[in-house]
Amino acid sequence: MDFQTLALPDAGVSGVGADALIVVLPASGDLPSFGKAIDDAVADATKAGDLERKPGRSLYLPRVAGVKAGRVVLAVAKDASAKAFKSAVAAGLSALKSGPARHVAVVGGESTAAHAEALAIAAGDAAYHYDHTKPSAPPAPALSKVSYVVPRAAASTARQGLAVGAAIVSGMNLAKECANLPANYATPTYLGEQAQAMSKTHGLDVEVLDRKACEKLGMGSFLSVARGSEEPPKFIVMQYKGAGKKDAPVVLVGKGITFDTGGISLKPGADMDEMKYDMCGAASVLGTLRAVAELKLKVNLVGLIPTCDNMPSGKATKPGDVVTSMSGQTIEILNTDAEGRLILCDALTYAERFKPAAVVDIATLTGAIVIALGHHNSGLYASDETLAADLLAASAAGIDPAWRMPLDEEYDDALKSNFADMANVGSRAGGSVTAAKFLQRYTSKYPWAHLDIAGTAHRSGAAKGATGRPVPLLTHFVIARAGK
Repeated sequence: MDFQTLALPDAGVSGVGADALIVVLPASGDLPSFGKAIDDAVADATKAGDLERKPGRSLYLPRVAGVKAGRVVLAVAKDASAKAFKSAVAAGLSALKSGPARHVAVVGGESTAAHAEALAIAAGDAAYHYDHTKPSAPPAPALSKVSYVVPRAAASTARQGLAVGAAIVSGMNLAKECANLPANYATPTYLGEQAQAMSKTHGLDVEVLDRKACEKLGMGSFLSVARGSEEPPKFIVMQYKGAGKKDAPVVLVGKGITFDTGGISLKPGADMDEMKYDMCGAASVLGTLRAVAELKLKVNLVGLIPTCDNMPSGKATKPGDVVTSMSGQTIEILNTDAEGRLILCDALTYAERFKPAAVVDIATLTGAIVIALGHHNSGLYASDETLAADLLAASAAGIDPAWRMPLDEEYDDALKSNFADMANVGSRAGGSVTAAKFLQRYTSKYPWAHLDIAGTAHRSGAAKGATGRPVPLLTHFVIARAGK
């Protein structure tokens, strides 16, 4: 998609050449002037009762006298924030879905970099179209160009915001596509191929380790999950080198369970199809690496993706089995459906070799986080106060909410085992916390954080599909690191 800024004409936006024009209006206070034709249209719609200045309201006007754009949408924003602006733009674009609007111009808001970025991401969401395995799908949205109409003095700042937004959209689209593909398409081998493709398109250093290489490394915990599947496991290592050799990298670790049956601890059949989304953490790492590479940030970034299926079979790991992780710590596997932490712990140990400045793992790890936080906030756990603050700041900057959760040492008691150094699960109470505490045992050598995205990485129901989160959060986190 093409994003550009347009300087606001002295006479207003009436002369802007586009298929459609979205005008973002404030819900309260004085209305800004957009030129006589638009101002008159707003006044007439308000007087007639067709438009209420309430957050989320929008009005589609097919023809407005004196306006060059063939369609106009008036969209009301709750306040002046980038978040509210994004919601208003999304509502405006939704109103245009049925029409052939290839070029949409947007005016309104504060014209900051944050508003420009929010516009780009709203447009990216509106234009995303999955048809890889659905040849009968309706045509993709026509939208291919978005212009942000801003005062001339704000054009440079808005352009920078659009560039960041465009890179994040590119990363989110990759994450969505990988996650939305069925598990018989998006296999561990496929994820490895996507990473290898970026070595050519984005200049990344990529290595894809097979089962033998993982065995040589002693990744007994990771490989215990892969035992029941016919799909060969892969351990993907991606490196973006944008800074000096001596600069410690940030490491992102993404859970890549391409399908999760629960293993021998088999899940209920209802909604099991959604377990193809159990690799959304891996997808977000792929997407963030793409976004960072496209922004050419001056930072070193490593992506680690342990990826396999979790399947029941005669070779599958059984409840009560004890395995040895790459760290040398032993694990009693009480529940084979708590497999994400088993693949992540070996990746967290592998991360030590990079002497990282920080490590963040991302995983659709627990249903418990959905009970705790629903589908709005991702769960954030961190062993380091500065890292926690940086990630929360990035979540605000990316309009990609996260909420910090506890890591009190008392939760460790739930993981005690009579037969190994630890169990892989505790009781149901505090399940997301004990999962994080399990991972924390492998992170003593660097600042570490964990994002549980089980409630935010995809949607169910009629709108079923991947969201691309938390690519915006992670990209802003890396942007801030690059600026230090």
